[in-house]
Amino acid sequence: MNREPDWSLWRSFAAVIEHGSLSGAARALKSSQPTIGRHVEQLEDQLGLSLFERSLTGLKPNDTALKLYGPIAKAQAALAEATMMAEGAQDETGGTVRITASAMISNYVLPEILAAIRALHPRIALEIVPSDSAENILMREADIAIRMFRPNQLELVTRHLGDLALHPAAHESYLARRGRPQTAEDLWHHDLLGFDRSDAIITHARKLGFPLTRDNFALRSDDQPHLWELMRAGLGIGFAQDKLVCKTPGMVLLPIDLAIPPLPVWLTTHRELYTSHRIRAVYDALARGLCAYIEN
Repeated sequence: MNREPDWSLWRSFAAVIEHGSLSGAARALKSSQPTIGRHVEQLEDQLGLSLFERSLTGLKPNDTALKLYGPIAKAQAALAEATMMAEGAQDETGGTVRITASAMISNYVLPEILAAIRALHPRIALEIVPSDSAENILMREADIAIRMFRPNQLELVTRHLGDLALHPAAHESYLARRGRPQTAEDLWHHDLLGFDRSDAIITHARKLGFPLTRDNFALRSDDQPHLWELMRAGLGIGFAQDKLVCKTPGMVLLPIDLAIPPLPVWLTTHRELYTSHRIRAVYDALARGLCAYIEN
């Protein structure tokens, strides 16, 4: 070994293993594919080891690389925690807070809540990540997460804010045109809006004894905000949060009980970040705003 490898080389090495390719690692690190490839070659040269098998399909980590990845991943987690501890020790009212939430919550619930937060804390910049994937708070992909499931890592501070009921709903223009279904049996004869690749609605309907298929849905998309906008445009009946339906002009809740499990709302941050004044301020303000949305 000529010298101890720079941390940036290890970081690129770990990203290639985590994301399965140079291009995936480059996107994750906001770098370029040639740079990541050069880092891997420099690391191999400085270690005097071959770490990847090269093929037409990309780089495949060998046994040595997989053994090295374990301690590097632990080191990354330790550095992330050290950063959180440093931020938690800061006694300031400015800075940035990164929030992640589902696309529906981000687009249709958070804006009013964030307006109140900005009025209270104008020096705190907010970064919003609308995402239905589980962003990793432990690795600092978000400071605060609004989850529709209970996080269970011990390093997290989490609070259950309540549950959101889900029911069929439609715009009054659709109901005026097609009539209002009174029962679940009526519902399946209407223009339904549902998922494209996900079979969650079909699976649930079959548990209730209704043999739905993909053909029962006149419009299909896996983008939930898009489905909501189709509902608002009067294109059919979809499934939505009761609270959102009731606060949206023209939207009508259809009180047909389909035994749809409610969405639990959990607010989460890292325990070390929770000591930061700005994180705690935004966390508490989000809790107040979300509780008001859930309860009203």
